[in-house]
Amino acid sequence: MKQENSRLAIKQIDKKISSIQAFETLHFQKEGWIRTLRNILNMSMEQLGRKMSITAQGVKKMEGREQERGITLKSLDDVAKAMDMKLVYGFIPIDGSLEQLIERKAKEMATRIIMRTSNTMKLENQQNSNEYQKAAIEELADELKRTIPGKLWD
Repeated sequence: MKQENSRLAIKQIDKKISSIQAFETLHFQKEGWIRTLRNILNMSMEQLGRKMSITAQGVKKMEGREQERGITLKSLDDVAKAMDMKLVYGFIPIDGSLEQLIERKAKEMATRIIMRTSNTMKLENQQNSNEYQKAAIEELADELKRTIPGKLWD
């Protein structure tokens, strides 16, 4: 039952992730979101500071912390509210989806396990064929994808 719930949760999160993947390219590494949006809106540091009950210098420091990736989510949320916006926060798997991430990790783990066994068998002169190894890797990877053991992330 737990695995079924986990599968359902993965599918639901993947659906949400796919709807936000376009945001992956929306980063302003040079200036940061705060300064970029503030400038686009023609809002001064003083104006934003007043809305946040901080000084213009405080806004400047906040923009600097964002550029250095040292800003907190709370600070970003406070800025968003002051600018009549919402902070959107999330993770996007480098593989494109959680399903693909799990599949890659399962295949990597299965390959390590089967190749370790194959090397032992080779030393004992009982080596399996490449086709058998590939089939064994696929079978083990499928099992790992179904169960998603915690050791998958080691």
